[in-house]
Amino acid sequence: MKLVKFSLAAIIALSSSAFGADSLADAFKEGKVEGKVQAYYWQRDKGVDADIMNFGLDLSYETGRFYGFGLKSTFQSSSSPFADKDAKTVFNDDMYGSGSQLSELYLSYAAGKTTAQVGRMYFATPLIYGSGSRMNKESFEGALITNSDIPDTKVTLGYVQKMQTRTDGEGNFGKFTKSFDWLNEIEDDAYTIVVENSSLPNVNLTLAYLDVKDFMEVTYAEASFKKGIFGLASQYYDSKREGYKRTDLFGLKATLDLGDLSLLAAYTTTGDDYVHAGLGNGADYAFTGSPILSDTYGANSDAYKIGVAYKLTPALNVGMNYVLDDRDDKEYSYTSVTTDYTFDAGVFKDLNVAVLYDDAGRDLDHKELRVNLTFPFSL
Repeated sequence: MKLVKFSLAAIIALSSSAFGADSLADAFKEGKVEGKVQAYYWQRDKGVDADIMNFGLDLSYETGRFYGFGLKSTFQSSSSPFADKDAKTVFNDDMYGSGSQLSELYLSYAAGKTTAQVGRMYFATPLIYGSGSRMNKESFEGALITNSDIPDTKVTLGYVQKMQTRTDGEGNFGKFTKSFDWLNEIEDDAYTIVVENSSLPNVNLTLAYLDVKDFMEVTYAEASFKKGIFGLASQYYDSKREGYKRTDLFGLKATLDLGDLSLLAAYTTTGDDYVHAGLGNGADYAFTGSPILSDTYGANSDAYKIGVAYKLTPALNVGMNYVLDDRDDKEYSYTSVTTDYTFDAGVFKDLNVAVLYDDAGRDLDHKELRVNLTFPFSL
């Protein structure tokens, strides 16, 4: 299906015939340049102990709008100049991928309460979601339409035909292909619809559906309630992937916000087969996830999570989580500590330093440390 190419051609033809050069020039002059410089040091022990140092640059340019039309592009680059043999093997699928990629290049149109985007872009819907936790952020090629004409309701329609993974598995930056990350290469495209509603007092409802023809179907529902310091939420996945049984996940979460202190307790349970949560590593909404290592989508899992977060200062946050994943024949635990600090003055103003540590125990023996430095800027 060549919907994206057709749409791009149609919009380009319309814009070139309807808009004068001077007005288009003004739209580009009013554009914004944003970016970030990154340095990530990671240490991972999963049978083989290895570490890697990555350096990266993200650079985005977005034009001003002219008669509702706009253009955005994002360039990503990364390198791992000191990676040894172990690092290249251990981080092959997610961090060892040097090079560059034009991860975003899309035309958009906004009119009233409707926005449409066509091209390469970062998707952030419940069932199609490109992860940004690694140096190389995942991206999709497709189309996205959002509308909020219905009171207190937002409807999103999405279509993707290719995905840019984190790496290509051969030491290079990920490419746009029909192989959606860890999934097999698929012949057909993927479609999603999301409906979000906040018409009930203090309640937000989300319903999403994903269809990858002859490959996978996923339905997701979430209801959350927040009043004062108390929060409650429930979630449900129904998942059917080719070669797997139809299965599901049900979750509950309670939160308590006491000023600078936040507390969390969550529980999820799954059916008789692995629950596939969507396309992209960001399609990961299970309430019982740990920051790095956990995977509580496995068959016959009963997972429990408790967490605490504290804002020591306006610039410094710390958190701790414990997850227990009890399955038929195995039991996994995950103990994590996270902290991040953003400089608010001086020569390092806006520099963010994040440290994450996750330790998997019981029937696992995995550990991972991440130290991420990110400096955002705009021109």
